[in-house]
Amino acid sequence: MKLTAQDLAAGYQDRAVFTGLDVELPDGAFTVIVGPNACGKSTLLRALARLLPARSGTVLLDGTDLTTLPTREVARRLGVLPQSPLVPEGVTVEDLVGRGRQPHQRWWQQWSAEDTAAVREAMGQAGVAELADRPVDQLSGGQRQRVWIAMALAQRTGTLLLDEPTTFLDLAHQVEVLNLLSRMRDGGRTVVAVLHDLNQAARYADHLVAMRDGTVVAAGPPREVVTADLVRDVFGLDCVVVPCPVSDAPLVLHT
Repeated sequence: MKLTAQDLAAGYQDRAVFTGLDVELPDGAFTVIVGPNACGKSTLLRALARLLPARSGTVLLDGTDLTTLPTREVARRLGVLPQSPLVPEGVTVEDLVGRGRQPHQRWWQQWSAEDTAAVREAMGQAGVAELADRPVDQLSGGQRQRVWIAMALAQRTGTLLLDEPTTFLDLAHQVEVLNLLSRMRDGGRTVVAVLHDLNQAARYADHLVAMRDGTVVAAGPPREVVTADLVRDVFGLDCVVVPCPVSDAPLVLHT
């Protein structure tokens, strides 16, 4: 599913984070949004997900204005993992992952074999199946993050939007999550994530969106976007960019 923002403006209370923003996220690709703190990355993701109402402009999902779609329809088509979601007290891992199936249920059919299969598959993919009966509020930060990802996967939506999905994870689990998102892309889903690690973004993304001060500075394949000039312009960091010896993706080395 293709997401597009046209002349988009969003913000909080009396503060505008960005205005007149245009961005196009390719269908069936893994897009990563990067930029320094407070540049508008999370605000853009929230506006794309309809979690934050746009002040003006339009967000299109496959050419349809997102504001015209019923909430349940949006939830069937967009899976969203916000930053630092609140954990319901006492709920188990399996119960929380199961909440990802709510958009697919009706009053006359509260649970189905398809729901059970979706929950089990999502827990397996996220590596939390062995935690199914554990209360979520008793898990480590990294474990909780993988449970939230499993809930988003259980929605079985065509598009996944994730705000800093590797937060709280050690390096091994960061790579595990990014590999999982890559497999979701390979399975036909559109994946959009906010990441802080530019080298991880360059390695895993098909499409990179670089932001600074509420504007999109560059967008495109990582090999075209990640240059020493861009890193200096966006992050204020002097560096050299060389091909990664393993993946051939751009690798940023600070000087």
